[in-house]
Amino acid sequence: MFPVKYNMSKVWVLALLILYSAFPSKGIAIVSTRPSAVNIGAILSFDSIVGRVAKVAMQAAVDDVNSNPTILNGTKLNISMFDTRLSTGFLGIIASLRLMASDTVAIIGPQYSVMAHVISHIANEMQVPLLSFAATDPTLTSMQFPYFVRTTQSDRHQMAAVAELVVHFQWRDVIAIFVDDDHGRNGVAALGDKLAEKHGKISHKVPFRPCNITREEINSALVKVAALMESRVIILHIYPSFGLEVLHVAQSLGMMQSGYVWIATDWLTTLLDSDPSLFISPAMNDIQGVVTLRMHTPDSDIKDKFISRWTKLIKKENPNQDPFGLNIFGLYAYDTVWALAYALDALSKDGGTLSFSNDSRVINNMLTGDILHLDAMRVFVNGSILLKKILELNTSGLTGQMMFDSDGNLMHPSYEIINVIGSGIRRIGYWSDTSGLHTEEAPIHSNSSERLYDVIWPGQTTQTPRGWSLASNGRQLRIGVIVRVTFPEIVSRIEGTNKLSGFCIDVFTAAMNLLPYPTPFEFIPFGDGKTNPSHSDFLHMVTIGAFDGVVGDMTISTSRAKIVDFTQPYINSGLVVVAPVKKLKSSAWAFLRPFTPMMWSVTGMFLLVVGAVVWTLERGLASQPYFLHRVKISVVNSSLTTSNEVPLYAEEKTVSTLGRFVLIIWLFVVLILNSSYTASLTSILTVEHLSSQVKGIESLIASNEPVGYVKDTFTENYITAELHMDRSRLVPLNSMLEYEKALKDGPGGGGVAAIIDERAYMELFLATRCEYSIVGKEFTKSGWGFGFPRESPLAVDMSTAILKLSESGDLQRIHDKWLTGMACSSEGAKESIDRLELKSFWGLYLLSGIACFIGLLCYVIRLIYRFNRHSNSNLEGSSFSSHLRSFLSFANKKEAGQKDNCPCTKVVVHEDGS
Repeated sequence: MFPVKYNMSKVWVLALLILYSAFPSKGIAIVSTRPSAVNIGAILSFDSIVGRVAKVAMQAAVDDVNSNPTILNGTKLNISMFDTRLSTGFLGIIASLRLMASDTVAIIGPQYSVMAHVISHIANEMQVPLLSFAATDPTLTSMQFPYFVRTTQSDRHQMAAVAELVVHFQWRDVIAIFVDDDHGRNGVAALGDKLAEKHGKISHKVPFRPCNITREEINSALVKVAALMESRVIILHIYPSFGLEVLHVAQSLGMMQSGYVWIATDWLTTLLDSDPSLFISPAMNDIQGVVTLRMHTPDSDIKDKFISRWTKLIKKENPNQDPFGLNIFGLYAYDTVWALAYALDALSKDGGTLSFSNDSRVINNMLTGDILHLDAMRVFVNGSILLKKILELNTSGLTGQMMFDSDGNLMHPSYEIINVIGSGIRRIGYWSDTSGLHTEEAPIHSNSSERLYDVIWPGQTTQTPRGWSLASNGRQLRIGVIVRVTFPEIVSRIEGTNKLSGFCIDVFTAAMNLLPYPTPFEFIPFGDGKTNPSHSDFLHMVTIGAFDGVVGDMTISTSRAKIVDFTQPYINSGLVVVAPVKKLKSSAWAFLRPFTPMMWSVTGMFLLVVGAVVWTLERGLASQPYFLHRVKISVVNSSLTTSNEVPLYAEEKTVSTLGRFVLIIWLFVVLILNSSYTASLTSILTVEHLSSQVKGIESLIASNEPVGYVKDTFTENYITAELHMDRSRLVPLNSMLEYEKALKDGPGGGGVAAIIDERAYMELFLATRCEYSIVGKEFTKSGWGFGFPRESPLAVDMSTAILKLSESGDLQRIHDKWLTGMACSSEGAKESIDRLELKSFWGLYLLSGIACFIGLLCYVIRLIYRFNRHSNSNLEGSSFSSHLRSFLSFANKKEAGQKDNCPCTKVVVHEDGS
């Protein structure tokens, strides 16, 4: 039961045993101010695609450094390269120990991330900088390995570019196929982190053995991906040695057809750059439409010159070697040598020395006891200073600017996005850590808003794949439908059949028909048809896999959203309060209601005041013989004249300027009062006014009366948890008959004062029950949605389909078909409300009748009085008929005499108004 580290220590022991016999003991520390030669080492796999290119590039860099008199000031750079023969462990350890036993100031490599983890521990102890141009594992950080310097891009940046590609095309789930070692596992872990930042995820991981993997193993893994996984976005992060084999098997399984997305990391571009013959080989048929990445290196003269002499460099290294292409890691290997040379030159110019020391503490830390005497292993005393000079570099090379951050990684990472098309490749854009995706090499100076050029996907299509598909196991989607006893308009079972109908069913079916791909499904009822089923039990069926989706009156809430993914709401249905209401009966004195008593009093007072003021301003006319008669007319007309009336007599016109000014202001006041009175009276008489003891949710909370709610819904928890109502006040109800009975009985008869439920239900309930109404405002904002398993892509596609239904008007038509009210919302009911009845105006008629009666009575009494005085002696002994004829004759003569004596008849009104 020993940890893995102990097993690795045994490997180190074995390596050191071998080295002990190979290296003799040396003396104490050696110091050289300006040595004639400096030893550096390199650990490569010469037979690998990256290793053979890097070997030629590094040897060319050493030759260029030694031939350049401006650097190292005559000190020769010696490089020792060790071949690990495709091994990722033991041989690399031996190579590193041999290098450190030969006064090596720095090691370039190793090529593999797995080996870099092990050798970095040795480099830390021996204080020898380790510069790797190919180990891209993002977990190789300076915190754990301070002497590790990455002279290439980290996979952390590459996976950030992959994640942004996924998000750019609006995919959420991906499948990761990777090599099961430090390089593959840690790269995929970085991808998962970057996707999580953008609300995506890796839905399935497919690990492959690092070496000796068979075609049968690849075939078995890909068959499971195609048959059981819904995601069709596949990220391929493996080694070039068997990457094409994976794509070939995928092609044979039909996984390179339309609908699939393959994103390969930079291993594919490395392979294509290293072997140009692949472009004319049958292998190109297996990678059509694949999107891959390549570390971006800007164009420059020195880069072009190096590429132009690449073939000569190969022949110089090995005349019998067949030509091979230059990949991106060859450029970084070349720049790594130069970066080390610049750092050594800076160390020398600062007066630094290259010192080594036999430090027994190092050996004691590695092994206990005195079994071995590894005095050949020597610590580089100035290793920390050299490391500092490397990290302080700011130079340009074949790959562009070379600067390091505090973690020992290159700054300003950038990648090219490549699309494999036909017999070649096409760059469709770039990614950088500062600008994201863009189509121009220098996005800062680009005016283009396009992030990527068009991609030709597998299947030779330019239409972006949706990124997922139903698992090809032949099973239809099992859609659960909650069947309630109440409100059959929502969902109900058609009698005598297993079919379902209702508002929710029609909306779901219409949305499924709008999906851009065929999706077979079947409805499965949930409920016994006798009682309303529990929504919690219904949603639990999704979590256990019994249903692939749920349909019904499912209100979207926070607790439910943790169980399933909801679609866009297809109907708004917040909570409302329903209570009994009474119509306010119209009063016979309704015409007095527009003005308050104070308003009536002030208006009457101003009527008299204005009349008196006008009379005062016009009093110069008092010399006329009919002065009193004119005063009466002036007061009445100046007080009651409106903007569309004129005096009936010429004498009634105001003469003074001040009188006219007062009348104009009064007419303006009368106009406003008249308009306001008319509008208010119209509202009082035409708008239906309802009265309820419950004014809304606030008054209901403040009272202690019982409240009804629908059983087995989220309403109960909301009322108690959010509204803080005592649970003893709540009365569960199960049907519309119970609703009606509870409201009719009221709190005094064992019923409830009000019911709290969702608006959609209550509108159906109120459609035929006008004696109840919604009081107050809707106090929650929620809606119904269809539920699907967590992270299901169907939720997103169905949301889009619901939005299309809403925009086209089909959703409203389905709503009107099932949820339109009847009696209380009919036109006839509205017309009966708008028509005015006599009971609203009989008070006015009564006042008018009383005024007429009193006026006529006074007139008759006065006339009788005058008749009696005029004819007391002449009609004695006459009959009643004679008295009546005499009275009528007297009345006619009196009226005629009054007209003759009226001073107004003396005034002639001409047509011109004079």
